[in-house]
Amino acid sequence: MKKRYSWPKGHWNWPIKVTHQHGLRSGQILCVGGQVDLTSEGEVCNPGDLWAQLPRCIANLARVLEELGCGVTDLVKLLCFYVNDGSVDEQQFLRALARCLPERAPLAVTAIPVPALAYPGMLVEIEGFAMRGSDDGPLPRTYAEIEGSSPLPEPFVQGLRCGKMIFLSAQSPLDGAASVRLPNDILGQTQQVMTQLHAALQSLGADFNDVVKVNRWYVGHGKIEDFEPAALACAQHFREPGPAATGIPLPRHAVDGQMIKIELIAMRGEDGSYLPRRYAWPESLWDWHIHLPYKHGLKCHDMIFLGGQVSLNKHGRAVHPGDLTEQTRQAMTHIGTILNELGADYGDVCKVLALYVGTASADDLHKNLSIRSSFFAELGPATTGVPLPVLAYPEMMIEIDIYAMADV
Repeated sequence: MKKRYSWPKGHWNWPIKVTHQHGLRSGQILCVGGQVDLTSEGEVCNPGDLWAQLPRCIANLARVLEELGCGVTDLVKLLCFYVNDGSVDEQQFLRALARCLPERAPLAVTAIPVPALAYPGMLVEIEGFAMRGSDDGPLPRTYAEIEGSSPLPEPFVQGLRCGKMIFLSAQSPLDGAASVRLPNDILGQTQQVMTQLHAALQSLGADFNDVVKVNRWYVGHGKIEDFEPAALACAQHFREPGPAATGIPLPRHAVDGQMIKIELIAMRGEDGSYLPRRYAWPESLWDWHIHLPYKHGLKCHDMIFLGGQVSLNKHGRAVHPGDLTEQTRQAMTHIGTILNELGADYGDVCKVLALYVGTASADDLHKNLSIRSSFFAELGPATTGVPLPVLAYPEMMIEIDIYAMADV
């Protein structure tokens, strides 16, 4: 599909050369890579000051959208990574983020607390999705209205439907006072969260059969016993073949006792009809150590979603254990294989999210960023890269999420 790219004049830059752009537009979808508070030479501004970096991230995101012919009011979803060692109140973070946005522009949001970001002193990174009509006009939206959902300050909503797309904010097992339900019970919390997500889907005229992408952020320490129980509890809500899925362990969530946060993307016809999809599970690819209904990739209408790609074998064991460089190359090769099975290629990729084992170190980021970038021609997709202490399986070093678009 035809794409337009954005790199505003004087915008921040990485200190190494990459093919990635800050944003792109394809059809009705606009993708903005993780926006941060850097200079055009790749130096962190306002180091260590979350509250100063936050509005500058949104200002940078707005500049990218403006160059693509739309604005912040066209946003449908924000994914925010922010550094939190337990001392930051996530509700305070969301309220501060809300103050950076227009009052009457409801959108979905997910906030993910992490121990570090890519460069020393960087405390927040925000990526976004926006939608605008093919005629450049704004698109109508409907919003999820449900009781008992995770508390969100305005203008954030539990979910919204825009055209054929449905974006849900990540649901947490919190009550209206932001207190944890079923503290430290990851199975009980998973069921609670899935109930909330189902209610949000139903309020938008959809259900779990319409889901195309699942992102599961759980408290874990790189052990199979952290991953398996809640993965199965979430998976039981989907029939086979199921959506693409990514599961990422975090050292902690923002509230003590919270173990899980799950976000969904779904698709349904504008006339209310179920949209058929094609699935990809190439024979050469890896598998989990347990059976799950998810597929490595799917195409629904013109959208392509891939589950997080990693360097594992068919028994869920790391290939090139502990080697970030080789695992990045392997994961990117898997991505090409899946795209090919769905009638697409690297040139159709719109957005990359890489979660890698590392700290606030330029070296850790650049080891995988340069390799990821090399798989794309100029001009490349938008991208976000976030370091974490561990990933789902022992000695797994990177997991790469992809969104792509190709002609129907």
